[in-house]
Amino acid sequence: MEVLFSLSKMLNSIKWLVYSIILLPFLTILPVSVSLSNTTLNVIAGSHSDSDKIRAIDSLKSSSSLSWNDINDFVYQLQDIDLAAIGDTKYDLAIIDYSEDGSESGRFSSKEIETLINSASGSKRVLAYMSIGEAENYRFYWEESWDADNDGQPDIGAPAWLGPSNPNWPGNYKVRYWEPEWQSIIFGSSTSYLDKIIDTGFDGVYLDIIDAYEYWGPGGESGEDRETAEQEMVDFVVKISEYAKGKNSDFGIFPQNGAALGAYEEYINAVTGIGQEDIYYGYDGDGQKTPGNVTKELEGYLDVFKDAGKLVLTIDYPFPCSEDKPCFNKKTRRKINIAYRKSRGKGYIPYCTVRNLNYLTINPGHRPE
Repeated sequence: MEVLFSLSKMLNSIKWLVYSIILLPFLTILPVSVSLSNTTLNVIAGSHSDSDKIRAIDSLKSSSSLSWNDINDFVYQLQDIDLAAIGDTKYDLAIIDYSEDGSESGRFSSKEIETLINSASGSKRVLAYMSIGEAENYRFYWEESWDADNDGQPDIGAPAWLGPSNPNWPGNYKVRYWEPEWQSIIFGSSTSYLDKIIDTGFDGVYLDIIDAYEYWGPGGESGEDRETAEQEMVDFVVKISEYAKGKNSDFGIFPQNGAALGAYEEYINAVTGIGQEDIYYGYDGDGQKTPGNVTKELEGYLDVFKDAGKLVLTIDYPFPCSEDKPCFNKKTRRKINIAYRKSRGKGYIPYCTVRNLNYLTINPGHRPE
């Protein structure tokens, strides 16, 4: 009996040994897996690995079902913006201000922009306007003391980057855009202009006053004859692009005008597309046909972008400058048709509106589809 008991005990020991051998890997893996999961969570929350950056980028990508290459038409309106009215149109792309009235208090909410992107009339891409070559005295960064007497000249104590006002656009001031202090207002921190746009959920940014390099450069109106002005604008746009795409790889970068900068390979690589004003109407005045030599020169510049696979948007102003809203008479309709035909014929995407950009223009015969 004692022998049998010992034999039974020995068999039980062997059984548990076998079980242990079989189960040991699973018993070991379980806590390790939990540990790795916790580690992964910690990494996601606090590290800056490439995979984490990808996760962060993906979370910021647009909810629009349109790719940039799907865009076939666009609307451009910066004043008197009615998001619901724009949403009711079938335009693929909307270029608007990030704010209802340009002020910080009028800033559109993330929900409003998301609703516009996912309009019932069709998904859209939405760009926010941002001037990088001039400062505007109604923006969040402006301080009244910079031009307290409103004479258009910076007062004592104003930042070194601030230049004189633009006589054609009161309240807009030239800036030395290469200065780090100005660039830090535009991008690089949670309170910067670009970050506000990104955080609101815009698909991209529409950069204005790119041609400021002509003002500061050799022979420019400033008289400073800055030899490096052109390259510094290229560098500025490239830095803006790198910063934005570091947060969202699909973020759109669209400079307006300054198309000659397409000669710089790094500039072409940095942008998603370009907007060009006055290519067919408006160069010498609203409603006036742009001289043929100017059109030809601009088309040559724009073809560089088109051939590189970039979107080319053309904005023309065929309406008389006295008009606050489009007047669709026979003469104006003919100009609109010509602008659309020429732009489409070059592989560009056309739009005609009033220069004040305060009207949701839908041109007869060229309704968005």
